[in-house]
Amino acid sequence: MLTRRFVSVARGGALSRADAAALSAGWKVAGSRTRRARFHSSNLLQAETVKVPQMAESISEGTLKTWLKKPGDVVQADEEIATIETDKIDVSVNVPQAGKIVELLANEEDTVTVGQDLFKFEPGDTEGAAPSHDEGAGGAAKKTREPEEPQDKEAEKATPPPPKPSPEDARAKDPTGPQEGTSKKEVKEQPKAEKKEKAPAKEEAAPRVAGARTETRVKMSRMRLRIAERLKESQNAAASLTTFNEIDMSSVMEMRAKYKEEILKTHGVKLGFMSAFARACCLALKDIPAANASIEGDEIVYRDYVDLSVAVATPKGLVTPVLRNAEGMNFVEIEKGIAALGVKARDGKLTLEDMAGGSFTISNGGVFGSLYGTPIINLPQAAVLGMHAIKERPVVVNGQVVIRPIMVVALTYDHRLLDGREAVTFLVKVRDYLEDPRKMLLA
Repeated sequence: MLTRRFVSVARGGALSRADAAALSAGWKVAGSRTRRARFHSSNLLQAETVKVPQMAESISEGTLKTWLKKPGDVVQADEEIATIETDKIDVSVNVPQAGKIVELLANEEDTVTVGQDLFKFEPGDTEGAAPSHDEGAGGAAKKTREPEEPQDKEAEKATPPPPKPSPEDARAKDPTGPQEGTSKKEVKEQPKAEKKEKAPAKEEAAPRVAGARTETRVKMSRMRLRIAERLKESQNAAASLTTFNEIDMSSVMEMRAKYKEEILKTHGVKLGFMSAFARACCLALKDIPAANASIEGDEIVYRDYVDLSVAVATPKGLVTPVLRNAEGMNFVEIEKGIAALGVKARDGKLTLEDMAGGSFTISNGGVFGSLYGTPIINLPQAAVLGMHAIKERPVVVNGQVVIRPIMVVALTYDHRLLDGREAVTFLVKVRDYLEDPRKMLLA
């Protein structure tokens, strides 16, 4: 009755007061799934188009690296659906509200611009939604038949089990089984013969030829392209020069060994060498402000603060997140800040705010075993400090030859801002602070 009234209204017929009351009552008593089905079938929900979001003021395009959903998938509000790679960071694209993906308007590895149509989705309540494309109609039918299982089980109990087939019937059904007159030994040898026949086919699949001159071409990521551009720009623009020095790490290593367990227990962070180097550089930058400056046009910008860029190697390339106002931090605060930035970098969670700025850079190539190296300046900064591996070497102390843990450090500086005297003085101050860490408390 209710259905006929629906049809009457759809054909343009008048709806009486009694019909309206019946229609309202029928809608209220209908189950939640029935109401949802009628609501969706009425086409009241229109597919919405989601565009490529704003990524940053200086970024207008990126490469669509990954689709995390497919058409027909149900998504929750603010769920990540795609990843766009830019020359600085990876940008996540989320759905504005719960609904269902209708159509993808771009392919993976496509270049997409801000404001471009990216995908279509149908907003709506996903609670109790139909099964995804993986389950299909069979999954829905299986769910609807679940209440009938107890009746089927009772019927199975009432039905006697079928008689066991005789050996003759089994041989008739399975012609590959053992036949009369076949011994057990012959039966066991049959599978072995089959395996021997299949073995040569396995060996012939994709044989590797020694000395093959094969090549693999992989498209450069946007981050790698940007790194190459920035490094070459630094070489072309800055008048780079590198000075070296040696640091006896005995005192720093002794301090670390004595207090690392206490700091880990109290503050939950490991005490490394980066905090000591960062603190020493911040103090040295106060005395040599040109190492913390930059050139903007025909002006030199001197800074009273230290935004420390820390070089972190990631699978996608070298990034330099910034530890801001490092000049006011102690050892523990520096370690916590650097550890947090390192985790975000390796997880691909760095934001543009984490990468922007920076007035001085520290790069620790020693963790990979580097003994010597000339780091490249991170423009528009004026200098970068390179740390290297610690090796025991014979040195002369108070007229005697002793074995000490020595690290070679390198300072690459922009000769347009720093003269040799200032650059060498800066590196000597860093060395003096690290060879006697107590001086850092008096600075």
